[in-house]
Amino acid sequence: MENKEQVIFSRNTVEFVTVAAEFCAYLERAESLRRKDFVDTILKILPLLYIKASMLPECEMMSDNEPETFVTEDDYEVLRYSLAALMGDKDDYLEVFMQDMQYSDTPITRLISEDLADIYQDIKNFVSVFQLGFDETMHDSLALCRDNFALYWGQTLVNTMRALHSVKFNPSDEEEEADDEENA
Repeated sequence: MENKEQVIFSRNTVEFVTVAAEFCAYLERAESLRRKDFVDTILKILPLLYIKASMLPECEMMSDNEPETFVTEDDYEVLRYSLAALMGDKDDYLEVFMQDMQYSDTPITRLISEDLADIYQDIKNFVSVFQLGFDETMHDSLALCRDNFALYWGQTLVNTMRALHSVKFNPSDEEEEADDEENA
């Protein structure tokens, strides 16, 4: 196993931190964007975030305590609400990759806004710890983020991309957008 400095300052980690910080900053300013522009750009950021997360070096927590969290419940809700408002009637989608789905007689619905806010929460906490610059907490935050990617938000990210892809390329949306541009 690499030592903690080699891990936290490796090329793959630094590139992930860069993409993660841009992802967070983009979501934080999303409320000022049009849905079409937001969807187009986030569909470019998410695959890059996935690739960079999948290339993170293996590492394990050094401390028994989890790193500090920075995203409050209020921060989460404000972001989720602004994304929900931006996505409007295109916010929900049918989930097909949940374990419970195989036993369910009814469809399971997810929200793009909630999924993005969930990913944001983990990524923003990670980026915030890295901004503090303490090697051991950076290392532990990296280990936690990598584990959370594997166990949770990696699958959430690809599911959300599927839903966003549908929003972008749904033919009925093109007709609505053309009508909106004509009326503007």
